[in-house]
Amino acid sequence: MSLAIVHTRALVGISAPAVTVEVHLSGGLPAMAIVGLPETAVKESKERVRSALINAGFDYPQRRITINLAPADLPKEGGRFDLAIAIGILAASGQIPIQPLEQLELIGELALSGELRPVQGILPGAIACRDSQRQLLLAEGNGEEAALVAGLEVLPGGHLLDICSHLLGHQRIAALEVQATEALSAVADAGPDLNEVKGQAQARRALEVAAAGSHNLLLAGPPGSGKSMLASRLPGILPALNEREKMEVAAIHSVAGLRRDFRQPLLRPFRVPHHTASGVALVGGGSNPRPGEISLAHQGVLFLDELPEFNRKVLEVLREPLENGEILISRAARQTLFPARFQLVAAMNPCPCGYHNDGSDRCRCTPDQIHRYQDKISGPLLDRIDLHLWVAAISRDELMTPASPAEGSAAVRQRVMQARQRQQQRQGCANQALSGRMLEQHCALQPEDQSLLAQALERLRLSARAYHRILRVARTIADLAGSEAIQQPHLLEALSYRSGVGRGS
Repeated sequence: MSLAIVHTRALVGISAPAVTVEVHLSGGLPAMAIVGLPETAVKESKERVRSALINAGFDYPQRRITINLAPADLPKEGGRFDLAIAIGILAASGQIPIQPLEQLELIGELALSGELRPVQGILPGAIACRDSQRQLLLAEGNGEEAALVAGLEVLPGGHLLDICSHLLGHQRIAALEVQATEALSAVADAGPDLNEVKGQAQARRALEVAAAGSHNLLLAGPPGSGKSMLASRLPGILPALNEREKMEVAAIHSVAGLRRDFRQPLLRPFRVPHHTASGVALVGGGSNPRPGEISLAHQGVLFLDELPEFNRKVLEVLREPLENGEILISRAARQTLFPARFQLVAAMNPCPCGYHNDGSDRCRCTPDQIHRYQDKISGPLLDRIDLHLWVAAISRDELMTPASPAEGSAAVRQRVMQARQRQQQRQGCANQALSGRMLEQHCALQPEDQSLLAQALERLRLSARAYHRILRVARTIADLAGSEAIQQPHLLEALSYRSGVGRGS
């Protein structure tokens, strides 16, 4: 038999399209040709495969070898096709049987010695392999990660000889046990606890409201008031990831090459990019697009500290992901879609020196300097942030006096989970995602409350987008209170979170 077909997977964003490796041996001068839009690393696989086969003791066919990676219009990159190409050559030359290959997918890079090396982004390929109802042969270094996928038979090998012994039936590779239950279990109590925060009752309340409705939050206040400390405690009061969310987060981290111990629990991401980060660093990109910080924060929290210090053009790229929950990166040849459903928490000082409106006389900034500093953040971006909160510095006495233990993250998380359950039962999504008729249906106000809100909109000069966000926040506050309808106290509290940046409360 001079023709063999082997199944494998490419990597495009967080998807893993199927690739068929067709190997044909024919007459002519000995040579190997790889077609099917291979990039440099794939073209170089001919040398890795040749050396691996020889060093493993196999006969390298002295014939013309043509390898087609189908579909031909899908770009192929990396060393992930090495194992499939090597097995295809062995099958086409009759050194291993062809029959078992139909039920297998092979992913792995080969060393010159024949050892198997792990590749980046194995989890999307493992999920796609499970859906195609095939077994997955891969490098031992990718075994634990692939075993996160329930319902997939993972067969890891350390060397090309291990794979061939399995295919020949000499020594079968034992399938890895699925690790999903243990490795993807979330322990929300891990990380900083809310009971470590002294004072800041209003900020703690805003944090709870943000968690309960998946709302975006802006914290403004002088240096040392606890803005960063509060933001870092938001993941600890969010509900644990469900199974679908866990796999989405794990797949993004796999594609990004974030190595982690898969025996440890998977928690909600908390990403803190530096204010010198570029737009590509935030949204993702590159010649072969990779996820950026907003996708790495998917199903978690993106914390932007010192918000006005970010380049304004960089901040503007957040607009669409905040609305759509995804980012589309376009290139000349193709488009790549990454999920980006995250909660934005931003922190900023009210002025360049940081002490404007803090109750002291330390600020020396002129009104023009203050306005220029705050105007670094555009109105459309501020409109997309649901809660704006002034975080005042705590007093010296409050800081130095031992306080009774404050309410911890576990207790707050219970209330947040109850509020989220009400939202799921009522509308099937968090309040932050309410729009159109669902917003009108579930956020209806009494006539007197409508009049109150209309006056507030005119006085605060708020946009239609801000109006809808006030309604969503009021609905979340009502859910925390266990109320079926939005009452006036809920609306008033929601309005208090739109007081503007840099104003004291």
